[in-house]
Amino acid sequence: MEWIVLLPPILAIVLALWTKEVYLSLLAGLWLGTTILMGGNPILGLRELIDQLVSVFSSRSNTSILIFSMLVGGLIALVQASGGVNGFIYWASRRGWGQTRRGAELLAWMTGMVIFVESSITCLITGAVSRPLFDQLRIPREKLAFYCDVTSAPVCMSIPLNGWGAFVLGLLAAQGITEGGVSLLASSLALNFYAIFAILMGLVLALTGWRFGPMKRAELRAEQTGALLREGATPLVAEEIVELPPLAHSAEKARHLMIPIAVMVVMIFVGLYVTGNGVIMRGSGSTSVLWAVVAALGSAMILYALPGSGKDGKRLMKTTESMALILKGSGGMVGMVTLVALAFALGEVSQALEMGPYIIGIVGTGWPTWWLPSVIFLVGAFVSFTLGSSWTGFAILMPIALPLAEGLGISMPLMLGAVLAGGVFGDHASPLSDTSLIASMSAASDHVDHINTQLPYALLLAGLSVVAFLIAGLVM
Repeated sequence: MEWIVLLPPILAIVLALWTKEVYLSLLAGLWLGTTILMGGNPILGLRELIDQLVSVFSSRSNTSILIFSMLVGGLIALVQASGGVNGFIYWASRRGWGQTRRGAELLAWMTGMVIFVESSITCLITGAVSRPLFDQLRIPREKLAFYCDVTSAPVCMSIPLNGWGAFVLGLLAAQGITEGGVSLLASSLALNFYAIFAILMGLVLALTGWRFGPMKRAELRAEQTGALLREGATPLVAEEIVELPPLAHSAEKARHLMIPIAVMVVMIFVGLYVTGNGVIMRGSGSTSVLWAVVAALGSAMILYALPGSGKDGKRLMKTTESMALILKGSGGMVGMVTLVALAFALGEVSQALEMGPYIIGIVGTGWPTWWLPSVIFLVGAFVSFTLGSSWTGFAILMPIALPLAEGLGISMPLMLGAVLAGGVFGDHASPLSDTSLIASMSAASDHVDHINTQLPYALLLAGLSVVAFLIAGLVM
């Protein structure tokens, strides 16, 4: 009956995709997991469920991300009311940016490529910059959420000058690889086939307009009816926040959007530098994103309170008005924060059930060596998808994959690339992943619709990655 440990995350994912009731689906999966932990007693399982939700806040990293998620709503509301979004659209149109579908999608892809310091910030900035242009051109929110997601984990792991790189180097050090850790990580980047294919696919879709499956239906809906969301959809950001009109005396200046975003990007580097004691790659991503959004809010409040920030030389808003907007925007993020907390709790329960080691035990080591990189990728993809965490997948598989590579004479960079690729797949595709949730939030998309439209693309990329790892296993 050991297989039962697989059921909680699988139940949550299947129910979410089937019923589109993501909150109840996560609760059902979590309750099943805590019931198993309590020996099959559903009453004790319910008590443990509450304890697990409370314990989410015992983690500094989790709490930082939850507060960050709420404050993002405040930043969205503040920027919307300032007229900065409309100002940016006007500024971009004067320069010919994003005036066509191809231009808008290329801008979203390029924004995600440039902002690689932290996956959540990548999603947030891509959504903030591109959503007005996508809405104007009647490109569905699901498509924007895809660009936010496809340039998040894949880019951050491909350009690991961030917390991702620091985490992987820490895992390598735990395996006794210290001297050549940076060199091994650098060598593995060209073999992280899933991340490479995901980035390239985003570019190809932007350039060609190619589409298929649920995404094609979403795009046709938006083109033919102007409906950016499916009828009955529930965006992770309350529509009254996204559609908040600018203040009557707003000057609608692009800098009212761009300056807070620039402050946020710069503050990410500062945060990583400070929390890493002078080494950016050792910094805390969760702490840095929280500092960044607080700094962005502070800079926006000061900017909008300056004389001349509004029309006719007047100031745009008082600090009391700014605070009211921040609280209003943060209130619109309650649903998002609830989802993230449930996903964190389910991930903790799945780890307590030792799901990862069980999957590894099923696979075993009795495979031809040239198959092993693809097997490691598939196992990592499944673990990270069901747990909603690439980093957990890295931590589970690294101590297994690297000794296997060394003992069986398999290329060490190839095996590390397989581990990283599997983790990135889960972070990109799983409905439980925090980056997928934040991608839905920043695009103001329904989360289940985002996953449904993105999953066929992710599975296609995963299939190509399996073929690539098989070929690499044969030739390397």
